Amino acid sequence: MINKDEKILHEMYRRSFKASTPSGDWDEILANSVVGENGMKTIDYMAYECDDDIMKRIVEDVLKENKVFTKRRIQQFQTAFYLGCSPKTKS
Repeated sequence: MINKDEKILHEMYRRSFKASTPSGDWDEILANSVVGENGMKTIDYMAYECDDDIMKRIVEDVLKENKVFTKRRIQQFQTAFYLGCSPKTKS
């Protein structure tokens, strides 16, 4: 079962992959991912590219919608998002 924090991250990924070039469906990407040797899903997130400003806005919007306002929590989500499997950024 996915907890609230994971739901927030998944929404960030969902929107950022949709806004990427090529556009991607996060739920489909996740469903079609392969489990690697380490037991984790392997996602080719580097095949997608999203504008840096758009991704920043997506992160901010999702955090606001989910009422994440403390500096510490915002930093935790930003770190998890950008070091996770977000699309590569272009400026």
